[in-house]
Amino acid sequence: MRYWLLKTEPSDYSFDDLENEPSGTVWDGVKNFAALKQLRDMHEGDRAIVYHTGRERRAVGIAEVTSDPYPDPKEDDERIVVVDVAAGPRLARPVTLQELKEEPAFEGHPLLRQARLSAMELAPELWERVLALGAG
Repeated sequence: MRYWLLKTEPSDYSFDDLENEPSGTVWDGVKNFAALKQLRDMHEGDRAIVYHTGRERRAVGIAEVTSDPYPDPKEDDERIVVVDVAAGPRLARPVTLQELKEEPAFEGHPLLRQARLSAMELAPELWERVLALGAG
């Protein structure tokens, strides 16, 4: 199993929206080639932190990747891929970007260096750190 962080603008699609879809959803809309590379590396059973961008800038919940990547059926470009995800538990408390910036383990991580990257891998120790911070 691998761990990921998926960013979303909550005014477009929030963790609440994901929770309201019992069978999950297609994680689409990713066009950045670096983020698409990350999506191509995801597999069914992987876990992801859902991170709200924009004014919130905080990790809010956990999702399970429920499919391997496949071409986005809405696109004519086979390089554009999607995965299916389903809501897991909400973090007991959101973990802010500022908190993650203060964590030495996150130094140099793409979350802090590449603001436009919407999908990125988290090393197991970073995954555990976010969960610990979000435990309340």
